[in-house]
Amino acid sequence: MDLKLLYFLNSFVGKSKFIDALIIFFGQYFSYLLIIIFCLFLYFLKRDQKTKLSSFIITIVSALVLSSALTYLIRFLYHRPRPFVALSIKNLLVETSYSFPSHHATFFFTMATVIYLYNKNWGKGFFIAALIICLSRVVAGIHYPSDILGGMIIGVLVGYSTSCLIKKLSL
Repeated sequence: MDLKLLYFLNSFVGKSKFIDALIIFFGQYFSYLLIIIFCLFLYFLKRDQKTKLSSFIITIVSALVLSSALTYLIRFLYHRPRPFVALSIKNLLVETSYSFPSHHATFFFTMATVIYLYNKNWGKGFFIAALIICLSRVVAGIHYPSDILGGMIIGVLVGYSTSCLIKKLSL
């Protein structure tokens, strides 16, 4: 099923220069825009929400560091080559590290989870953005769908557990 979904999504590559450009934008550059949006999210917090800002920043930084460390530990132990290396598929992006789990998925789903637990509306938007980034990386041929699923699971679990731990320690 993993390969079938990969082949289906990758079949959109090369059909249109516009679609290829969108895939490249969302897979490679949209993440930078999302970080800028996150900074704006912090800047435009309401005054009463800013009092909880230090706890939120500690939570998100801790969660992102932990989720990134877990990703690199798993990649150190499990060497899954990228789909464009292991299979004859078209790729729009090139990455040199191992594929599983997706660091982009881990990072942005951790971020989305922590933001969601802090502000539901912004969190929903970040989940959608994280999903768009991750799906475009599958379409681009640099991740298997299971790489994304693994990163999503790690990101949500780390984001949630870190949030809960920081809240307990803050009381």
